[in-house]
Amino acid sequence: MMDEATWNRHANPWSVWTRALSLPPLLAAIWSHTTLGWWAALPIGLMGLWLWLNPRLFPPPAHTDTWASKVTFGERVWLNRTNVPIPAHHARAAALLSGLAGVTFTAALAGAIANNLAWTVGAGSLSWVAKMWFADRMVWLFEDMKSQHPNYRKWLR
Repeated sequence: MMDEATWNRHANPWSVWTRALSLPPLLAAIWSHTTLGWWAALPIGLMGLWLWLNPRLFPPPAHTDTWASKVTFGERVWLNRTNVPIPAHHARAAALLSGLAGVTFTAALAGAIANNLAWTVGAGSLSWVAKMWFADRMVWLFEDMKSQHPNYRKWLR
């Protein structure tokens, strides 16, 4: 769970892009289990720590009119959809893309555990594309919803 300060920090494009590029190192850390044995828990744990720390690490951006900042705003709108309903076409697209990203991420994890390069790279690539498409839909969602709730407009600066 992230509080307002953490969301403000996560709107920094450095946070968004370094997190988006975390999939290959995470899969490599998992892949390393056959080489490192139980020591693979160290790079896996470091990646887990990075994923938790990332939204908290960077300072709030001076300007939030960037694509990356709007991704995080859209995610907030998506997470708040029970309180402030979103258009059905956004809900369908986000559910489909997050489901696709989740299924292909699971397949990539299975590939990394099995040290199957084709599964790891193929499913990992599909997962990343689905996640980036989801991110782009979050920008669209935010743009459509920023005038629907006073707090949403306040995120832009």
